[in-house]
Amino acid sequence: MAVPGTLAVDGRADAASSSQLIRAIDWRGAFWVASGVPALVLFSIGGIAGVAGKLAFLVWFVSMIMGLIQSFTYAEIAGLFPNKSGGASIYGAAAWVRYSKIIAPLSVWCNWFAWTPVLSLGCSIAAAYILNALAPVPPADSAQVAAWISAHASSIAADSPRVAEWLTANQGKAAADAIGALLSADAIAALTPAVRNWTLFHGTLGPVAFSFNAAFFIGAVLMLVTFAIQHRGILGTASVQKFIGLAVIIPMFIVGIVPILTGQIDWSNYTPLTPLKAAYAPEMGAWDVAGWTLILGAMFIAAWSTYGFETAICYTSEFRDPGRDTFKAIFYSGLLCLALFTLVPFTFQGVLGLEGMLAPSIVDGSGVAEAMGTMVGHGGWITSLLVMMMILALMLCLMTAMAGSSRTLYQGSRDGWLPKYLSHVNSHGAPTAAMWTDLLVNLGILAIACADATSFFFILAVSNCGYIIFNFLNLNSGWIHRIDNADVPRPWRAPTWVLAAGTILAFVNAVFMGAGAKVWNPIALWAGLGTAALIIPVFLFRHYVQDKGVFPAHMLSDLGLTQADVGRRKAGMLPYLTLIAGLAVVLISNWFFQLPA
Repeated sequence: MAVPGTLAVDGRADAASSSQLIRAIDWRGAFWVASGVPALVLFSIGGIAGVAGKLAFLVWFVSMIMGLIQSFTYAEIAGLFPNKSGGASIYGAAAWVRYSKIIAPLSVWCNWFAWTPVLSLGCSIAAAYILNALAPVPPADSAQVAAWISAHASSIAADSPRVAEWLTANQGKAAADAIGALLSADAIAALTPAVRNWTLFHGTLGPVAFSFNAAFFIGAVLMLVTFAIQHRGILGTASVQKFIGLAVIIPMFIVGIVPILTGQIDWSNYTPLTPLKAAYAPEMGAWDVAGWTLILGAMFIAAWSTYGFETAICYTSEFRDPGRDTFKAIFYSGLLCLALFTLVPFTFQGVLGLEGMLAPSIVDGSGVAEAMGTMVGHGGWITSLLVMMMILALMLCLMTAMAGSSRTLYQGSRDGWLPKYLSHVNSHGAPTAAMWTDLLVNLGILAIACADATSFFFILAVSNCGYIIFNFLNLNSGWIHRIDNADVPRPWRAPTWVLAAGTILAFVNAVFMGAGAKVWNPIALWAGLGTAALIIPVFLFRHYVQDKGVFPAHMLSDLGLTQADVGRRKAGMLPYLTLIAGLAVVLISNWFFQLPA
């Protein structure tokens, strides 16, 4: 067993075919696998509008520009590891391993628990669309609701306690208004298909609820379909996603452009550029501490979507020509995301306005397709077509997430960070053990995501804490690699000023996390830090129980390093000071920025 703080490497040969991915794609394949990322805008477009107000379109644009700048650091460090898969967290972990055994796997772990909930969150939204199609809730202005109200008009008396309670909550209204509102609610409840309210079992788990309802079981089927596609390996996955990607990206461009060309944009929906007075309330506030807190909360959650195209470099060991394909994959994926993350939020806000963006169906995602249908046409068939597009878009997200997160688990296992079983692959070169782990974990998360909107955004906030931690560690790994591995060939080298800009943005993201996580849940930051800490027992089990304190030999071979080289920490105390500074920024931001009273 190696002494903690030192690094030992196992000299045994790597395992053979049962743990090797296959070089089967070029940058275009990775581009199509990553093409599910733009659809992530649909997860939180309403939620971000709810906290950023009329600044929402700028939040998306600024966040996307930050993601593009950061991606150049990731492209450089990915080129150092032509034989590794799993994405930027794996490449960044190799920089930190000289300085701390536990910080290196923390990067891998945080990236995984940031990405993997895309499966459950996407399935919950897709299940809601399928339920809406198969068992729709009747709208308040429908003929069947009007008929029910007519038949039960005398069921509520003017002196009913329900009427009195409604009038108390709606000052200035008359008893007739109360009766009309209550009858409408009763009609909708009576005519809603029973499956919408059915649940096999439900309860609470700490700050969240969970439910094994109809949406859960539909979502579980969608996960299994995703698993079946991924089981064919990266080449098959890329081929499927190319066609689904075109079916999603083209309509998203249409929705982003047509309202501008047809004059549907109301330019007053973008001003004044002032924060909200309170979240989810269409009243303007001020640029005070409370207003900045809401904006930072919006930037925090936007990062989960806009930075996600870095998944395009998860497939380095599956590229036919890693030196050429790595940079092209992330660069062109970034350009696609820049276009769609700018156009779609801009158009939504310009057409719907703030109050429209705050509608419950936009916030929870279930009404996004209907809104898109209104933007590009008025026929029911267009809305139906866009509902199908939304389901395909969500399936695209699911496949992107499973492809990326399973390879993070796979390479983390290969490099000695995570349990050994995760390094198994099938005959198609798919990391099936990691995929099964993704599937089982997300079935549990799905039960929470399907419970209610509060639980949905809690999961999103906690997972994004992991994403910001990963982001901080990996942006700083760029300059650590430059110092420690200066002589290692780089197929693509980022301009030094861009690398420095990425380092600064690492601390900006730490502010987003410290100040913004509380916007979505009072304990989201602490839950995120606690989830990050779970890597400690996982890593200790792998390293000291399974590997007897010895790392696999290939972990350092990509850099041509020996054990003696690992002991030379050319960056000195700088990495440790960086960690301390990052933690300080998070804690100070959390203390200083406060939500509106």
